[in-house]
This record gives sequence, structure tokens and C-alpha cells, in this order.
Amino acid sequence: MSNRHAKSNGRRPKRNAEHFGRGDFATPDGALPFTLTSGLDAKVLILNRNYLAIRVTSARRAFGMLFRDLAEVIHVDNGQYLSYDFETWTELSAMREDFEEDHFAHHDWIQAVRFELAVPKVIRLLGYDRLPRQTVKLNRRNLFARDRNQCQYCGRHFPTSELSIDHVLPRTQGGGDSWTNLVCACVRCNARKGGRTPEQAGIALVRKPLQPKRNPMISLRLGQDRYEPWKAFLDNAYWSVELR
Repeated sequence: MSNRHAKSNGRRPKRNAEHFGRGDFATPDGALPFTLTSGLDAKVLILNRNYLAIRVTSARRAFGMLFRDLAEVIHVDNGQYLSYDFETWTELSAMREDFEEDHFAHHDWIQAVRFELAVPKVIRLLGYDRLPRQTVKLNRRNLFARDRNQCQYCGRHFPTSELSIDHVLPRTQGGGDSWTNLVCACVRCNARKGGRTPEQAGIALVRKPLQPKRNPMISLRLGQDRYEPWKAFLDNAYWSVELR
């Protein structure tokens, strides 16, 4: 994996970006001094120092780490991995008009008092090289995400409000709460199945329920173009990334 730090090429950034020094962002309590927009709710992938994915966080927390020099931005551009600190990322954001349209494609933005700032897709922690042990939490949100809001008996997709969680092997027959025994089911199919197994009810599962290797919400996001840069750092066989 190639990596290089972004360096100035002698061009003067437009929109007075050269005036955005560290002092422009300083506050007595170290808090982010932005006039914030909803862009800070966007999701950012966090890598450890060895470029291994460890979790996903909000842009708000990501900027906090960048501002305190605990992390750097990793920007994927034409197969290259470019790294930027907080100030150089601010300058790059101010130069958006100098780049081709796809350079900042699918980026969220936040609006400060004097400038706009692109929300990075990936950041890298500078002093953390461990890979935490993580397991995917068994909860309703992750079950719906794993099954993609699809009833596992009739195969139709429903809004979350019209789905329930069904025990494949009913509790009355010894079935417990586990990834391999819980599936999404619509109200009609759940009522039809009742306290029976699928075989006893004469119905079949759309797919065998399995425990995800990573948070299923990540898989949903990877289907969106805006999270394309994450794919370079995520692998089903190794990473289990938890949303925080």
C-alpha cells in the first residue's frame, strides 16, 4: 500500500485558504470552534497506525482527533493514499474549485464562519497500533441490517415498523437468542409460523441465518458510492468494524 504526505506545490490556495492557520481554530477549552452543520453526523472510517480498520465514528469525533493532532486524513485519489493534517486538509478543501469534480465526489461538507471544510472518509490514528477485539452486537438494528429488511420466509422487503424478530427454533422448543436462530419476519409470516419450526409450518427460510463477520451496517454503507474509499481498507475475512 503506497502512502505519501501531501506537500505544497507552490500554488497559492484560492479563497484566502493561506490565512487559515492553527490560531484561527484555537479555543480556550480545545473544543471545535465551528458553526456546525449536519455534515458532522457523517460517518468516518478510523484506521490504526498500521492502516488496519478498527471502527467507524462520526465526523464530529473525527475532526476532534484531527484538531488535536491525534490523527491524519487518508484521502484515496486515483489509487494513491494521500495523508493530510488538519491544516493542510483545510487548505485542500478551500481549493476545491481547482480540482476536477470527482476529487471531492460524494463528500459531506461543514460550514464554518469563514470557510467550508470537507468531511474526510478515512482517518488514521497516529499513536495507536492495536486491533481491538470486536464482536458484532446482537440487537434489532443489526438483525434488520443483516437481513436487509427482508422477511426471511416470504422474501418481501418491509419497513422496519412492519417487521418482527422470529425464533427459527421456537423458545418453547428450546430455541435461544443467537445470530443463527433469529431472523426478520413480517407480521403475516410470523403469525403463520406461530410456535413451530419452519419445517413444521411447511415454510422455508430464504437464507440460512449466520453471524456477520463485521457490522452489517458497514455492508449496507459499502453499497453506496460515497463510501467507496472504505473498500480499500475493509475485508470480510479479517475486519470486524463496530459503529461507535
